[in-house]
Amino acid sequence: MRLGKVVKSNSHCDYIVQLDDQMDVIDPPQADDYGFGCFIKLEKPNSRHWAVGVIYNSLLFNPMFLSNGPRLSSEADPVFAPDLILETRTLLSIVLIGAMVGQGANAYGSHGIPRVVVPIETPALLMSPSEVYQFHLNESGHPQFCYYSHLLKFGGGFAAQLTQQILKELADSNLFEGAEQRALEILCKELSWKNTMGAIR
Repeated sequence: MRLGKVVKSNSHCDYIVQLDDQMDVIDPPQADDYGFGCFIKLEKPNSRHWAVGVIYNSLLFNPMFLSNGPRLSSEADPVFAPDLILETRTLLSIVLIGAMVGQGANAYGSHGIPRVVVPIETPALLMSPSEVYQFHLNESGHPQFCYYSHLLKFGGGFAAQLTQQILKELADSNLFEGAEQRALEILCKELSWKNTMGAIR
């Protein structure tokens, strides 16, 4: 599912995606489609894949907020009133955590900061559960979670909560088994304990 397009970057691994609305597409994404912690891939379909990221923040942009312009004292005449386009926008902050290597069933994840710069206007698409699973496999087909420290450092003000939520969702997905599943559960409990103790202090 397409969510929007890249419109800005704050750093090499921190990008801003402008969400599509009714003026851009017939069927724009709904609020449940782009929640906190969702995995996003930046790529042009049937073209080049650039990076994988996670939504770590959102911003509602309304240029009319605190506007000091004149207001009408009565109802506007619909015959003479021009069509007004609402310029409100929803912006998503994306932290890049790696990229997909290969295609189809043989694809796997390369975790870390991508080397390339993602171009403006690159589409942002929501990743499916199977793509998220493949991203968490290395070249040998073994589970990996190598962006843990990167996410804690560059995931914004909610980095700890974001990382904990992703760990919990991965553990609850039952995509992994055996020692890898236990490792995820241990990481999740350890981070939950750190967050709790940090709040008490």
